Amino acid sequence: MPTPPPEQERPSTLQGDYNPAEYSAEYKLLYLQSLVANRAFEDITAFLEKQSEYEIASLLESFPTQDRLLIWEQVPDNIKGEVLAELEVDTRQPLMENISSKEISLFTQDLDAQDISEILDTVTDSVRTSVMATLDEDIRVQVNKLDTYADWEVGRYMDPDTIQVRDDITLAEVQDWLRANDDLLDDESQELLVVDQSQQLLGLLSLVDLIKHDQTTLVSALIDPAITINDRLDITDAAAIFRSEDIRFAPVINSHGELVGQLNAEDIMEIIQDDVDSTMKNLAGVSQDEELFAPILTSAKSRSIWLGINLCTALLAAAVIGQFEAVLAKVVALAILMPVVASMGGIAGSQTLTVVIRGIAMGQIGGSNRLWLLNKELWVGAINGMIWAIIMAFIAQLWFHDIKISAVVGLAIAINMTAANVSGISIPLLLKRMNIDPALSASVILTTVTDIVGFMSFLGLASVLIL
Repeated sequence: MPTPPPEQERPSTLQGDYNPAEYSAEYKLLYLQSLVANRAFEDITAFLEKQSEYEIASLLESFPTQDRLLIWEQVPDNIKGEVLAELEVDTRQPLMENISSKEISLFTQDLDAQDISEILDTVTDSVRTSVMATLDEDIRVQVNKLDTYADWEVGRYMDPDTIQVRDDITLAEVQDWLRANDDLLDDESQELLVVDQSQQLLGLLSLVDLIKHDQTTLVSALIDPAITINDRLDITDAAAIFRSEDIRFAPVINSHGELVGQLNAEDIMEIIQDDVDSTMKNLAGVSQDEELFAPILTSAKSRSIWLGINLCTALLAAAVIGQFEAVLAKVVALAILMPVVASMGGIAGSQTLTVVIRGIAMGQIGGSNRLWLLNKELWVGAINGMIWAIIMAFIAQLWFHDIKISAVVGLAIAINMTAANVSGISIPLLLKRMNIDPALSASVILTTVTDIVGFMSFLGLASVLIL
């Protein structure tokens, strides 16, 4: 039996035998690492049997590919389908390369249409056809329905299996039906979807109303309005609706008003998390498809594109500096202080850019408030620019004892920080207007702008005041 993590890495409350099922994700990861290192296959299986499909998926994504394959072999067969559905595509793909269509059919036996559709996205057409042929007719229809939607549409993420009742029946009939199908409701169910004979969504029936009113009452008398979402709506816009309305789920309707499914909060949370991850990667110039434990060459390739773009912008800034070679050759102090000007502008711009991109993602920026924000950032940049210009000018005076150099660096910082704040809001808004993801390229453009404005203002002022 492998030894658990060292004492200093274990919880202070740990006593007796180390039971990984009781502790945090980090401790489970350390424990599983020790099992894998010792090739303790039986212990790996025993450990995984105590974990949920979410925990196993997270653990698999925390290992390099070779170790993932080893761990995957020890995952209990009865939850392999659920685990596959929870994995990211890049993690799932290698695991499924050697799985037969027969095995996939067994894994997907008890899964819902959403999970099956997720898994079949990463198999060949022939495997997909074989697996689809083994599904129940209702599930097969639901999977085919989900696959008619684009990756960005609400319909791709909705649950097509809804609990719906007709408006022309009594509350007693609804209760009888629910008792006869006691697996329909879960602990979180609070409302039923109400439709008419043509499957048009009419609204919601609260379970509280179902219980407390006279059981001879018709459902139509107790219908509450529902916040609905169109099945062709962009999923990020749907996420914004969930945030603004603070709802747990929303019925999904098609263009004819017919109920086709429901969108749940847990699906929206997954979308929001994916959107956050994507934004963070884009801001850093990393491909959205790159995962933490991707192969070396894959990561190197995905990052090299943005490194090349950054090199081009750096050369552009260098070309600007080259135009002031004469003043740099005569005043060495300028070469020392020049990075300070660019750095202050870069930080100021990045602060504004981060806040603005978040505001765009949250749907908080639009219409007349864009001009208000532009004016605000202009003044924020000007105020901070003047404050730090005075501080840096004072430092330069103590350092070089030259009032002209102090004036140059102070004025350049004030100009660059003001321009950086204005650029930090105007660049993402302009990119959004051009239907370009601001998170993808705004940071590169901002860096170029702050470098060029900083160097030109600094060296231009030096040429005028010093030479």
